[in-house]
Amino acid sequence: MEIRFIEPKNKRAEKVGWKISERTRSIVKYYAEYTEFTEDELVDEFLLNILNDKKFLKWVESKRYNKRILTQIFDIEEDEDIG
Repeated sequence: MEIRFIEPKNKRAEKVGWKISERTRSIVKYYAEYTEFTEDELVDEFLLNILNDKKFLKWVESKRYNKRILTQIFDIEEDEDIG
């Protein structure tokens, strides 16, 4: 059996000043309770699903400074291949 090491949780998190509806806040609250994630972890994981939107990725690739954007959203070094 292979041992799997625990990855650090630090994701360079920052507070944001977004406003969301009471309904959305309740959904996040109860879904976090159901999944046993914190609300922060839940939102972070859920929003990463945006990276599966092919139209969004195509739009990013059309941007002038797309390499910088891609390195930020895929959390890679600039010289790494995104492929």
